[in-house]
Amino acid sequence: MADQVAPEGGGHEKTFKVIVNTRERVVISDILTYDEVVLLAFDPVPTDKDITVSFRDAVHPKQGSLQPGESVKIEHQGTSFIVTATNKA
Repeated sequence: MADQVAPEGGGHEKTFKVIVNTRERVVISDILTYDEVVLLAFDPVPTDKDITVSFRDAVHPKQGSLQPGESVKIEHQGTSFIVTATNKA
């Protein structure tokens, strides 16, 4: 995941702006995986919780949810993610 976050201070790579839990994040890939989005939301990632990821304003699919192992193609700017952690049953 460290490779996906844009370096501070600029650079020549194409960047993409996403919103994760109301915070703007900049990434360098137009495809984000479930694990990458969770890492953008939580640091450290809680291991004792169930994590759900939903999104909207993406390229394909346009909206929905991500499960572990899945990915989504994001817009250059404006794809939003809501990542929640709940107690395991």
